Amino acid sequence: MQLRYSFRLYPSAGQRSALARAFGCARVVYNDALRARETARSEGLPFPKTGDLSKSLITEAKRRPERAWLGEVSAVVLQQSLRDVDTAYRNFFDGLKGKRPRMGTPRYKSRKDTRQSVRFTANARWSITTGRKLRLPKIGDIKVKWSRTLPSLPSTVTVVKDSACRYFASFVVETGPEEVLPKVVPELGIDLGLGHFAVLSDGTKVDSPRFLRRAEKRLKKAQRNLSRKEKGSRNRNKARLKVARAHAKVTDARREFHHQLSTRLIRENQAVAVEDLAVKGLARTRLAKSVHDAGWSAFVTMLEYKAARYGRTFVKIGRFEPTSQVCSRCGVKDGPKPLSVRVWTCGACGTVLDRDINAAVNVAKAAGLAVPACGAQVRPGLVPAPRSETGTHPTPQPSTAR
Repeated sequence: MQLRYSFRLYPSAGQRSALARAFGCARVVYNDALRARETARSEGLPFPKTGDLSKSLITEAKRRPERAWLGEVSAVVLQQSLRDVDTAYRNFFDGLKGKRPRMGTPRYKSRKDTRQSVRFTANARWSITTGRKLRLPKIGDIKVKWSRTLPSLPSTVTVVKDSACRYFASFVVETGPEEVLPKVVPELGIDLGLGHFAVLSDGTKVDSPRFLRRAEKRLKKAQRNLSRKEKGSRNRNKARLKVARAHAKVTDARREFHHQLSTRLIRENQAVAVEDLAVKGLARTRLAKSVHDAGWSAFVTMLEYKAARYGRTFVKIGRFEPTSQVCSRCGVKDGPKPLSVRVWTCGACGTVLDRDINAAVNVAKAAGLAVPACGAQVRPGLVPAPRSETGTHPTPQPSTAR
């Protein structure tokens, strides 16, 4: 399978200028290709092919004085921009056909976009030097902060500049079956929530870090400072960077939490089951900020690809499974319950159940995993006596009739 590894880059002032030229040239070629296709569509002509666009928008454009600056960057970067246009149209049409979630039509890129990226393939002859620097054509050797070792030789590298003016090198590498972990016995069901980020079928509860909520005060102050700056001024750009860096800290902390938790769960369990949550629907409710702060979709995606990478089993059950309505001990369904009910007693077997742990056990059972139901029990409840035995005594009592 293919994985993406990102590392922080620290380019010099000259290298930042060279990267800015590469970002700008790639953006211009992308917009020219998009404009050519939109013009062909409006005139009822067939879409121009990528080869024709490459000849007219890159090769011939470099010979014209008004576009001679396209020759200052690597030609591979410009070719990859044309491929990005193809990918954007392919995704749009696949969404119309139902092959993937729907997405909007391809849009033009703006120089004011805070996120910029360029991609180098093997044809660009980029390399990693003996001094562990990233050598890019017409840019130079850029210092890299290597946080880990690449498992194999990367095929492509994408240089990304985010909204906080940080630079990253993103490598695509191939991983083989040598990373399969030895088999273990435990199998796990996970119930995701807001009070607790995750409740496991073995009774463990993982608290929700609430990174955004904890940083709200700092973010509010930075955003208020930004709103007071004059548009177009240098002070406003400085204030915008402070806001972007504050949000980047929240995003990085949340991603690190997801990675650590997902890796631990995959390593310690042979099979993992989660519920397919309607995140988009929940994000339109009054709980939207808390739902986005939790980041369930990103966490489930990490579980899925790490399970495939390490030879584990990942199961996603339907969102309409009544996991909170069924007793995990006896299997009796006694109807929906309001969110305020956190502990409830089964009317059939009398077991006192924790709502979240019971749901996690039911998630595992719905996925076909061998998870004991005793994990959902809070304490053994009293079983109600049959009506025929009510009021009886184990030994005969003398009559008290008058």
